[in-house]
Amino acid sequence: MDVHATLRYLRMAPRKVRLVVDSIRGLPVNEALTRLSFLKKDAARPVMKLLQSAIANAENNFKLAKSDLVVKKITADGGPTLSRFRPRAMGRAAPIRKRTTHINIVLSDEKASPKSIKSIKSVKSVKSKAKEKKAKVLPNA
Repeated sequence: MDVHATLRYLRMAPRKVRLVVDSIRGLPVNEALTRLSFLKKDAARPVMKLLQSAIANAENNFKLAKSDLVVKKITADGGPTLSRFRPRAMGRAAPIRKRTTHINIVLSDEKASPKSIKSIKSVKSVKSKAKEKKAKVLPNA
């Protein structure tokens, strides 16, 4: 069963929030909370609060155990941009874009292996194949 939680209009740029969001995608919630608590990014705090909210939704509304939950999907999308202006030389004005972010999280109680581990294994296998191929080509050249 999937459990959803949403954070809208976070006054932080989506590009900065995505750095934090990408680090917890596919992890079990206990490990994700631990990782967020030690992350030295300002975006980690609101993401951790959203994750705790999603966990509370799962426990209270759907009677799911916290230990079984996995971060199935998490996205950080751009929200509306506040337009401000900064005075510049010779009476000109330069725009300042104050960006906002909408974060959506989906937790699942399915026992799925993290995508990050799968992708790391596939990258390692591709790199090792490339090294073998290079080793075969170099002695003949």
